[in-house]
Amino acid sequence: MTTNTRRVVIVGGGYAGVRLARELDADADVTLIDLKESFFHRVASLRASADADWTYAPFIPYDSLLANGRVVRNKAVGIDVELRRILLATGHRVPYDVLVIATGADYQEPARFTGHTVAEAAASFRGHQRRIADARSLLVIGGGPSGVELAAELRLANPGATVTLAHSGRKLLSHNGTGRMGRRAHAWLERHDVKVLLDTFVSSAGGVGTGLRDQTGSPLGADVVFWTTGTTPNTLWLRLAGRGDWLDERGHIKVDEHLRVAGLRDVFAIGDVNNVAEAKLSPSAVAQGEATAHNIRAYLDHARHGNTPRPYKPAPVRIFSVPFGPDGGTTLLPALGRDVLVLGNRATSALKSRHLAVPIMERLLGRPKA
Repeated sequence: MTTNTRRVVIVGGGYAGVRLARELDADADVTLIDLKESFFHRVASLRASADADWTYAPFIPYDSLLANGRVVRNKAVGIDVELRRILLATGHRVPYDVLVIATGADYQEPARFTGHTVAEAAASFRGHQRRIADARSLLVIGGGPSGVELAAELRLANPGATVTLAHSGRKLLSHNGTGRMGRRAHAWLERHDVKVLLDTFVSSAGGVGTGLRDQTGSPLGADVVFWTTGTTPNTLWLRLAGRGDWLDERGHIKVDEHLRVAGLRDVFAIGDVNNVAEAKLSPSAVAQGEATAHNIRAYLDHARHGNTPRPYKPAPVRIFSVPFGPDGGTTLLPALGRDVLVLGNRATSALKSRHLAVPIMERLLGRPKA
């Protein structure tokens, strides 16, 4: 065990949180707080919802993440910035020298960790798998990366069903990448008999999944409906704790160029939870975790080494892939300057689609090779 007395508390065990915890484990006394029983590799969640062979792939135990620090299963409900303490739902108080908020964002079904245990979350995936397999018609609302990927998984999981993807934009992947990615996605879906409805605004008169109609009033019915229309930052707990002034109008935590909560030197916010203007992708979260590790070391060590924090530079373009099942997909690859390359099925399958980065995340969490 470490004898380090420099206490870094990280609230949230997602991509940004685990990367930062791993980076600082040898430099500080790290406590990672998360209510989930294991790390949730959300990248694998859409396939897990449709393919029984992938049911447990998104769950990677935290038990090998830290050699010196600890992972605490609990929920943060308050912050005392004067006394530098985190209040937990159990009533415990955890002192810190540096606090990092990495609580991520809440996603729509099926890309969620339902419950708090792996058994509960796996049961939710099995429920989705049964409904998908039994359905005669399937509808995905939202044509961003998650919607396109999910529509492809549904088609492969149930070849006999009618699959429809409804999107409010004029092209798929309209807020991500380039037109070439959207055209590749559209072509693949149509080749595989997925009906793509563009410029279609869907509303629900009777709650999510019921009474669905488009903007003309025409009904859009399906046995199973999934919404993939956005995420919500997990910051309600901060508002309830009296820290609403930390948030912008969309609920993201306002941070400075060093990823510190605005006006505070010892509190950082990283990943999907902050208001940094870059794509909310797992590579962005990991990059912010790495950058914050340097800035925390600089804050803790400045008296001895004169280290200075480095501004975090958001990436205008990051590599990201949209799988179309294990053997297909499209990838945006940054090239020189601001140019990009768009790769096709074979390259995307090798880069992501076939393994969905599960081995990469297992290595990050310190899991031994199988």
